[in-house]
Amino acid sequence: MNPYKNQIIGIGAAALLAIAPAIATGIDNRTRGVAQRLDADTMTISAKELLDATPLADRLFLDAVCSQLRGDDSTALRLLDSCRTVNPNAAEAFYRLAQQYTDMGNDSLATQYMERAARLQPANDTYQESVAATYIQQRDYDSAIKAYENLYSHYRERTDILDILVRLYGAKKDYTRMLSTIERIEKIDGESDELTFMKMNVYEMRHDTKNAYRMLKALNDAHPNEPNYKVMLGNWLMNHSRRDEAFKCFQGALADDPQNAFALNSMYDYYRAGGDNAAADELREKILFSSQTESKTKVTMLQQAIKESEQNGGDSVVVLNLFDRTMAASPKNADISNMKAMYMKLKGMPVDSVNAAFEHTLTFEPDNNLARIKLIQDKWEKKKWDEVIVLSTAGTQYNPDDMTFYYFLGLAYFQKDDDDHALDALKRGADEIDDHADPDMASDFYGAMGDILFKKKQQEEAFEAYDKSLKWKEDNIVVLNNYAYYLSELRRDLKRAEQMSFKTVQAEPTNATYLDTYAWILFLQKRYDEARAYIDRALQNDTDTVNGPSAVVIGHAGDIYCMCGDTDRAVELWQRAFKAGGDKAVLTRKIKTKKLKIEEQ
Repeated sequence: MNPYKNQIIGIGAAALLAIAPAIATGIDNRTRGVAQRLDADTMTISAKELLDATPLADRLFLDAVCSQLRGDDSTALRLLDSCRTVNPNAAEAFYRLAQQYTDMGNDSLATQYMERAARLQPANDTYQESVAATYIQQRDYDSAIKAYENLYSHYRERTDILDILVRLYGAKKDYTRMLSTIERIEKIDGESDELTFMKMNVYEMRHDTKNAYRMLKALNDAHPNEPNYKVMLGNWLMNHSRRDEAFKCFQGALADDPQNAFALNSMYDYYRAGGDNAAADELREKILFSSQTESKTKVTMLQQAIKESEQNGGDSVVVLNLFDRTMAASPKNADISNMKAMYMKLKGMPVDSVNAAFEHTLTFEPDNNLARIKLIQDKWEKKKWDEVIVLSTAGTQYNPDDMTFYYFLGLAYFQKDDDDHALDALKRGADEIDDHADPDMASDFYGAMGDILFKKKQQEEAFEAYDKSLKWKEDNIVVLNNYAYYLSELRRDLKRAEQMSFKTVQAEPTNATYLDTYAWILFLQKRYDEARAYIDRALQNDTDTVNGPSAVVIGHAGDIYCMCGDTDRAVELWQRAFKAGGDKAVLTRKIKTKKLKIEEQ
């Protein structure tokens, strides 16, 4: 391999194309049968010199790389095959072929070529790791172990390789080698709690309780002032029916830290497992009703109480009593207040009672998102737009960087036909959209803005908003339909409108609104027979109103049938549209003249 090729293998795409423009488009006469010939007159002097100085196999490889950079994988594949034929020792060609065959789903050939690359360059750790990873993907753990052990023999400081070997030996249930490999890691990194836990787990898997206990005991002895280690040892002892010893561990942990959540929960489980429900209940009340207990501990204990209650028939009275007494001890704990509301909702209690619990949260923590959003959602479902506006407005004040509240605020104003306030809210919310925003909500934000802007006759701004919406979510069906329909109203970019509308029909083939939009766009392109097929489907599926299809759909159907030459059917449809509340002046003219104006066709 020449020095130039060594540089090319790791070079970036832009740099490669910059220094080798001739290679990016073809090769010289000697490689004519593999790729397009590059006209010598168009080559720079440096490019000619480069090709003259580069052996044939190297040029084939370089041109294959350039083909891949251009996205022409089929040409790259042919060039790489030619490269390995010309030079059977071209490891880089076999490596890239393996990658391409992996992408093509040809695992057998991919493995064969990856192995060849690794054999040709045993010192190339990229090739060695790639072939080892390939074995893992194919669940060939024996070959993977051999490959990683070989790799480790060249890189004895790399504990990441040993970590993989531990898992591979675990997959083979070779516990002896798992332990010896962990010990190899210890020799490099030194002893650690994490490695001791790893060894303990291995002893557990091989049912060697004596050594598993020895590991945990050693950790506990090494950290005499750390209560969590006492709890871990106690839990292990509980699981191995050594209850008395476990109890002493839990007691010791609580002596060190009386509010240790881990120890309190383990002690609670100890009482329940032993059938001492009175002691368990007493401990639970001590945990819940103490103002000193951490919120997280109380939440965990309440979750346990709900679980036990549901397992025993679900007596909500007992659980709610626990909530109330807990809240009396922690009157301004939003987590517990919200948890009570969610539990009440789970049990199907009256909505007003559920909302009262969320409202209680807001009295002492007005910036609590969960409570406010739950209340907004309830008001939204009931179409109480004014209440949604009040709640959402407060939300924008307490949480000005949360676009959720601007979203509900804008849409609530939109429902009240207050377009100016709606647009203002949505624009303010759009300023909070960043790379971490929820794509669905961001897309809906801009979609709603587009609807309002078009309604306000700001067409260009509306279409710009729709474009932003589709960048966030290209399959936003509502936006695709509205965008397409408004383009059709302006008789603009009908081909694009057709493509967008067709996506909505594919997504929801029985949606009358989407079928009508698509039929109308076909009509405007004078594809009348196609339009008729889709408008018929729209008529069949438009059942949103009590009296059947809407006046708009029926009117469009009349226009389409008229241009298909079925005047009688057209008049019948226009008459139905008239009765359904369509534009009486326009429909009356159509019925009398039995035809459309030129601008309507």
